[in-house]
Amino acid sequence: MTDAAPARCAALLAQGQVEGALVPIIEYQRIPAVKLVPGVCVGSRSAVRSVVLVSKYENLKDVRSVALDDSSRTSQALVQIIFREFLALDPQWESCNPDLEAMMVSNDAALLIGDPAMKISKSFHVFDLASLWRRFTDTGFVFAMWMAHATAVEQIGGIDFAGARDEGLEQLEKIIAQSRDDVPLSAAEIREYLTTNITFQIEETLERGMLLYFELARKHRLIDNNKPLQFITS
Repeated sequence: MTDAAPARCAALLAQGQVEGALVPIIEYQRIPAVKLVPGVCVGSRSAVRSVVLVSKYENLKDVRSVALDDSSRTSQALVQIIFREFLALDPQWESCNPDLEAMMVSNDAALLIGDPAMKISKSFHVFDLASLWRRFTDTGFVFAMWMAHATAVEQIGGIDFAGARDEGLEQLEKIIAQSRDDVPLSAAEIREYLTTNITFQIEETLERGMLLYFELARKHRLIDNNKPLQFITS
């Protein structure tokens, strides 16, 4: 669930170098003149598994400093919201490369995403961020969505994103086989991740979660604006 590639796509979209891209959801509020492709997303209804907070302490209220994986913009804002809004804490924040050992030398906790988040030493306490979000808000969480520049809505609107998603899911076993060498999980774990932990379809609970995320990100000054959701219509 790393959004390093989507973060690069966000920069290209903001610079007008592409008409549409899969973008970390926080960037919807930061890039002017973009609209969302409806129906498809990268999100989680509960446990996402690949976006976690690793802590020295079992009780997060004991955490006083957090290292933030610098490749994840959406998740950086998410963990800050969880601490400030739901735990009433504002620890020291440090943006770091995703190296858990180095991150934990001078910090009580660390945000990790992607493959490193799935294989962590049992000497630490691990908190799934989508699960924490679900516990505090009773909503799902959207990490990324396809977005289109306002000048390219007609072109992007003609693409069947939902059909492409469904076609990809039909090739699930092929995707699992091709991922075995790159992902530190068994075939069964990859299958569970893609079918249970991750959802590629936005629904009411995820949309409510996204709206609340934006509201709280604005409240805690992580974004300057909170513009309403604007979807491409056919």
